[in-house]
Amino acid sequence: MASMTDVIFLLLIFFMITSTVVSPNAIKVLLPQGKQQTSAKPLTRVIIDKDLNFYAAFGNEKEQTVTLEELTPFLQQCAEREPEMYVALYADETVPYREIVKVLNIANENHFKMVLATRPPDGK
Repeated sequence: MASMTDVIFLLLIFFMITSTVVSPNAIKVLLPQGKQQTSAKPLTRVIIDKDLNFYAAFGNEKEQTVTLEELTPFLQQCAEREPEMYVALYADETVPYREIVKVLNIANENHFKMVLATRPPDGK
């Protein structure tokens, strides 16, 4: 069980380290805006669209539909291929926070480094 400090630290890192890596995909998600940028290159993408469908992909591979239950084994397989991988979460800005927390919990339990993909503020 993670302590409150661990949870707060995870959330702090989650919101401070954001990514604007754009990968070509046909899944439409409107990313929330964020000012913080990082040069980290995530190798694994997790996408949650506005209809709460989950997709995941490793590297340049095509996204595949996954259930929340399938996400953990998928990410574990990716980590075996690339132990230093980052997981980029692309969540539509309308996705409820509880869904994002579910993915955060999976990352925390498996010690995956996670970044939140955002888009630059309008006019930048």
